[in-house]
Amino acid sequence: MLSIGALKDWGADVDEALVRCLNNENFYLMLVQKAVQDQNFNRLPEAVATGDLEKAFEAAHALKGVMANLALTPILKPVQEITELLRSRTETDYAPLLNEIRTRRESLTALF
Repeated sequence: MLSIGALKDWGADVDEALVRCLNNENFYLMLVQKAVQDQNFNRLPEAVATGDLEKAFEAAHALKGVMANLALTPILKPVQEITELLRSRTETDYAPLLNEIRTRRESLTALF
């Protein structure tokens, strides 16, 4: 079951996020559960696969905002990196970052 302690152990900056959630732990945990279901996790790799870097950037940027607000640092780091590459429409192999994002999302989901 998802808990504040499990999120801390996973690497989330729970104390920072709780300030944003008025120290309401239940509210924060609900937001984290909703965040892992964000459709942008699916849109990002789909857009990259089709070469639509504009759409990929929009998905990555949206994820970056959610992950930053919830201080989900392990996912935030690769999402920030891919967002900046997509912002400049860098032609590169995005697979390693997409795999890292997927793996970290799976590790977070495993906490539920």
